[in-house]
Amino acid sequence: MTTQSLKPRQDSTQTQPTAAAVEPYGPIVLRLAPAVRLTDAQLEELCALNPDIRIELNAQGELELMPPALIITGKRNSRITARLDVWAEGDGRGIAVDSSGGFTLPNGALRSPDASWVLKTRLAELTDEQKRGFTQICPDFVIELRSSSDRLSVVRRKMDEYIANGARLGWLIDPLELRAHIYRPNTPVETLERPQSLSGEPELPGFTLDLNPIWEPAF
Repeated sequence: MTTQSLKPRQDSTQTQPTAAAVEPYGPIVLRLAPAVRLTDAQLEELCALNPDIRIELNAQGELELMPPALIITGKRNSRITARLDVWAEGDGRGIAVDSSGGFTLPNGALRSPDASWVLKTRLAELTDEQKRGFTQICPDFVIELRSSSDRLSVVRRKMDEYIANGARLGWLIDPLELRAHIYRPNTPVETLERPQSLSGEPELPGFTLDLNPIWEPAF
């Protein structure tokens, strides 16, 4: 699988340079170590006390804080999660998780993908301690839906992190640039220009996600 060559779009009618687009601000990073080291229980309580803030923890022990997603992103993400959940129920081998689910990855980062799927056989192998709080496992499949506040470089690094920590398939869906990026271990990232759908084969047999509603205005 090869990465498609992407060329910047040019408007032949444009004669004057325009100001650069404002880059999304990305997460606010709060550095804690070495002054403070949160336990899993403390981090879980912190998330519960601040439900209006999306909180993740990176591998360096820093908190990454983001505001809630806009309603447009929420509607798109709801559609994606619903489709994945329907497929997972029919397939029966794993469980689908929405963006409220937190996973502690092998590198120590706490991540909450916009949608994910985990094999039941892998969950059954976890100890009781690994199942407490934020489950200590990397999903087999992850989807990140880029919102207007997400820096593409930050989301790309997060996708690389999932793959490095055990995910077998990852989709970065970018409505801002009308592109989808496909991640697999030991494989160059595949970038598609406004694909109509994405197939989960062979990792998720029979799962196909229609992307046309994602590219269209939400309302």
